[in-house]
Amino acid sequence: MTPAVARGRGNAIVDLFQTWKVAIGMVHCPPLPGAPRYDGTPIRTICDRALRDAEAYVKGGMDGLIVENHGDIPFLRPDDIGPETTAAMAVIADRVRTAFAVPIGINILANAPLPALAVAKAAGASFIRVNQWVNAYVANEGLVEGNAARALRFRAAIGANEVRIFADSHVKHGAHAIVADRTVTELTRDLEFFDADVVIATGQRTGDAADIQELEEIGRATRLPVLVGSGVTIDNVPAILERADGVIIGSSLKVDGVWWEAVDRDRVTAFMCVVRDLRQRLPSARG
Repeated sequence: MTPAVARGRGNAIVDLFQTWKVAIGMVHCPPLPGAPRYDGTPIRTICDRALRDAEAYVKGGMDGLIVENHGDIPFLRPDDIGPETTAAMAVIADRVRTAFAVPIGINILANAPLPALAVAKAAGASFIRVNQWVNAYVANEGLVEGNAARALRFRAAIGANEVRIFADSHVKHGAHAIVADRTVTELTRDLEFFDADVVIATGQRTGDAADIQELEEIGRATRLPVLVGSGVTIDNVPAILERADGVIIGSSLKVDGVWWEAVDRDRVTAFMCVVRDLRQRLPSARG
């Protein structure tokens, strides 16, 4: 079975990366201006760190990158995110995109597709990641609602329809659909119905592996490409890529496997050797 296309937009993974079984590295930004843990570090210094991490990923063979404000803990709800975060992310993302010839995505936490789309448009990014695209859930930040309807209208208004939507199903760090009375299959179908381009399966929190049975359920529920977006390691990636179209990885490729440390290029290189071998042995589409 060939992964389906969303509303005639093509297969986003193949279109953006020109390959299959992709590996996308997370560029975790340190605290940005306005965040509680921001210590006054100049933006140029933050950019330099992001560029070093991006270089380690790209020279190690990764197919793409996501720039994320992961250091802005505790995260704000989308409507409370200020212009200072969007401005800083646009500068950082533009520097990364200009320096490396791979597709980049934007994720602004928590669950902020409108700022992410604005950054993607300004920086020339290819996609955004949205942890809750539809429905609603109770998270660390409180009640968080999916904002697909507003986000798609905003994307059209700013002339950014080329920016693809990578959306999580059964998102981590939350109680799903408020009373958890809807299945993962239904939650996944909602993403496709609301014009996401790629579905992401995750574990329960950052660094936790996705449940294989849940990954298979997500794959059966959608015609869209499926990625795994947390807990990916060199040990579990073979089982994951047998069932998914790619992975988003960060923590396990950092020094000592800790997300806030620098990217370890040797770990990236070893990981991508496994991915390239899998590309040769596995079919190009989930089936």
